Amino acid sequence: MSGAPRSGVPAGGEVEAYVALGSNLGDREAHLATAIEALRAHPEVRVEAVSTLYETAPVGPPPQGPYLNAVVRLCTWLDPRALLARLLEIEVAAGRVRGGERWSARSLDLDLLFYGELTLDEPGLCIPHPRLHERAFVLEPLCELAPRLVHPQLGRTVEELARRVRDPRAVVALCVDPGAPASEKMDP
Repeated sequence: MSGAPRSGVPAGGEVEAYVALGSNLGDREAHLATAIEALRAHPEVRVEAVSTLYETAPVGPPPQGPYLNAVVRLCTWLDPRALLARLLEIEVAAGRVRGGERWSARSLDLDLLFYGELTLDEPGLCIPHPRLHERAFVLEPLCELAPRLVHPQLGRTVEELARRVRDPRAVVALCVDPGAPASEKMDP
């Protein structure tokens, strides 16, 4: 990555960010893998780590099927708004249509969880994500990547937050790496 730091990026340049991924329509695993590849393809984003996939109970109006969820750790030169814009573009490319019933089924959902130590509350963008501390389907994969990360507003580690909402019946780890290049995946 090269170039001058962007607005909202600390003087050091790169910022570590965490993004949650979820899908419960169509080929869920393919939607997550495609999103991760789209992030990898961006010249100002480097995917550092990808959690295990988790199958999770849906949150929202029935009827909907279970979700596949994961979290990625990124390093980026993009400012928070530009990163959010990229996430929204990836959702649209996966067939996501916004404007329907809240928490309804979706092909792809990408949420910006943390952006460095930034706290931000603006229309359309809150960092850290305002409900991440309530969601086991976000906290379990996030805990896998960053258990000691401290929520800047709550003063608790991700591990502590995950313990509070853990439900092994509703959030089940699978043995699939959604971030592995297609050439590294085993045939089913």
